[in-house]
Amino acid sequence: MPSPTEITVPQLMRLVGTPDAPTLIDLRTDEDFAADPRLIPGAFRHRFAEVATLVPALRQRRAVVYCQKGRKISQGAAALLRIEGVACEVLEGGQIAWRDASAPMVAATALPAPDAEGRSLWVTRHRPKIDRIACPWLVRRFVDPRARFLFVPPEDVALVAERFGAVPFDIEGAGLTHAGERCSFDAVLDAFELQSAPLERVATIVRGADTNRHDLAPEAAGLLALSLGLSRMYRDDLAQLEAGMTLYDALYRWARDATEEGHDWPAAAVRPS
Repeated sequence: MPSPTEITVPQLMRLVGTPDAPTLIDLRTDEDFAADPRLIPGAFRHRFAEVATLVPALRQRRAVVYCQKGRKISQGAAALLRIEGVACEVLEGGQIAWRDASAPMVAATALPAPDAEGRSLWVTRHRPKIDRIACPWLVRRFVDPRARFLFVPPEDVALVAERFGAVPFDIEGAGLTHAGERCSFDAVLDAFELQSAPLERVATIVRGADTNRHDLAPEAAGLLALSLGLSRMYRDDLAQLEAGMTLYDALYRWARDATEEGHDWPAAAVRPS
């Protein structure tokens, strides 16, 4: 049984990819990181000796730290954060336990170059519908929770990407865009090696809605309808993105936890015998 200041791999796996995910901090030494340069989805690296510099940003958040085995580096860093008022836990067993559970991991080499505050910057066409909301959701939930997204006229995407060091996506000529029958959401999944059964279910629905192939999944038509409705509700693309985050949070939770559940009326519990 873990201590009150530890979180198990299964417990953390239930949080990763959801709005309730804690701030994840990889404190492995350079040597340990070089041996396996992959991160838990949404995590960022930080030197354990400088962990106190994170206190101002973490005081209002739940944090989980991990090193290679979840021992001295993690335990010491978490204790230091807790005495500064940060709600911090240690991942039991560290990165090795996460790896051995075959939990999703992100290759650090695939991550975009961050800005001075450690955030990635992305750019795509304005007036998003499906892929251009689904991809930001995927990035924020599984790659970089603080990622920023720019929505600009199509003809300016490449120039903005070059001038501002942003990652272009869902536009012709970008590395992360449609390829054959697969859409940009598929490209982002592949780029960060985010393979899991729930994400594959979501990807099939997004692909069906975005490429007008509703035969791929019965939910695709519903996602198209909701996406078009959102695009009519919001003039501000960023406001639409925030609303769309909730839509995809719900779709992911259905794909992970509720695909076998149906609904009817009257409910079985109140039907006359």
